[in-house]
Amino acid sequence: MDNPIKTDHIALQYHDKKEAETFFCGVLGLNKEREFTIPADMADSIFSINKDVDGVIYSNKNARFEIFFTEKKPKIAYEHICLNVKDKEEIINLCRKYGVEVKNIKRGEKRLLFIRDFNGYLYEIKG
Repeated sequence: MDNPIKTDHIALQYHDKKEAETFFCGVLGLNKEREFTIPADMADSIFSINKDVDGVIYSNKNARFEIFFTEKKPKIAYEHICLNVKDKEEIINLCRKYGVEVKNIKRGEKRLLFIRDFNGYLYEIKG
């Protein structure tokens, strides 16, 4: 392929700023890069939502999440994000420390690890 694709960031909706900070900084170990507000006219042009939208970017050298804050939690079904980590046990321990749901699922001879954040987003964890 002449134009390889690389993910720049993942944008998600979040309801609670404190829970977002706990999950993205505490559990995933990302840094709070910056806070921002998208003015209503621009939010309307991009998302068809005519109101100011606050956001935060959490990142490290390998990952970048753009979190938009909303009044309600979104409904989530099959959507999930797959993260590759160095130490799955460390993630499990951090999830337990912060009260994040851990799903350790047997599939044949393998075990699949999923975690669900405070907002209901599902993350598949590979190591």
